[in-house]
Amino acid sequence: MTESMKAWRNEAYGRAADVALDEVPIPVPRTGEVLLRMRVTALNAGDVRLMQGEPLLVRPMFGMTRPKFPIRGMDAVGEVVQAGPNVIGVEVGDVVVGELQSGGGLGEYVAVPASRVQPLPPGIDEGEAATLPIAGGTAWQALDLARVGLRSRAERVLVIGASGGVGTFAVQFAALRGAEVWASCAERNRALVEGLGAVRTLDHRREPLSAIPGGHFDAVIDIAGDVGLRDLQRLVTDDGVIVLATGAGGHVLGPIPRMLRAALLSVGAGPGIRSLAATNRPEVITKMLELLAARRFAPVIEHEYPFREADAALARIEEGHVAGKLIVRVG
Repeated sequence: MTESMKAWRNEAYGRAADVALDEVPIPVPRTGEVLLRMRVTALNAGDVRLMQGEPLLVRPMFGMTRPKFPIRGMDAVGEVVQAGPNVIGVEVGDVVVGELQSGGGLGEYVAVPASRVQPLPPGIDEGEAATLPIAGGTAWQALDLARVGLRSRAERVLVIGASGGVGTFAVQFAALRGAEVWASCAERNRALVEGLGAVRTLDHRREPLSAIPGGHFDAVIDIAGDVGLRDLQRLVTDDGVIVLATGAGGHVLGPIPRMLRAALLSVGAGPGIRSLAATNRPEVITKMLELLAARRFAPVIEHEYPFREADAALARIEEGHVAGKLIVRVG
């Protein structure tokens, strides 16, 4: 193995046009870590927010004036090529899937705690698997928080922002749990979302949600983040749950002000509004891999980019309105 690798880096906060392909040292795995030779990474809206240094609230953790972790890509499928001391669960030669907490997927190699990856079962497409940890995991945990599939009655669920990375998973997972799924998405994506299992689609930016009767849903998964909280409360039953599942928001505080308003509105009787803080849950990835192997759902991949065009993939996310996921084939 050589001592250096190629990686797409943003040395300063900025736009996708400022990201450059550099030659950097290959990381050395520490205790409990493994070194992956990257195969595929999936990109997320969070990658672009961190690339831009927004919201400002996160900069104490990720670098006040410049990125502390300049390589984007938080989803990973790669081959274990080296293991540090005290690694359990994976071995050199395993192809694994998992989440990179600080990014690094847009490098040819990345060091990651072994606890954050798991072997990829044979027969599963590596590109599809790479879409699961962040977007798939967020959708799964949002439905758990909304108790979808746990009620003793038939359920009706509304997914707002249904055609993006998280939304395309949320529609499929809600349908798998037996819910009747309604979905809000752009007009151009209606056929796509209906094909994922939505029985009714609408565009809430053009068709007012006020036309839907009050108490019509048992749960609302809000990924778009642009509907008034009281309007969301009106849509659900008294024991219903609204889950806010977006990290977007203002330039300084991000989603925090909306989360605080949601907490205040949830005091007392009536529908609760829960703000999702998705975490790394290996058991969720395991379950998604089982369902994927059985073809119970299919990740929506808008486009696959070669490694040399990773900056174009970031620019596409920066542009917005991606249908499903973007992946980058690293090696």
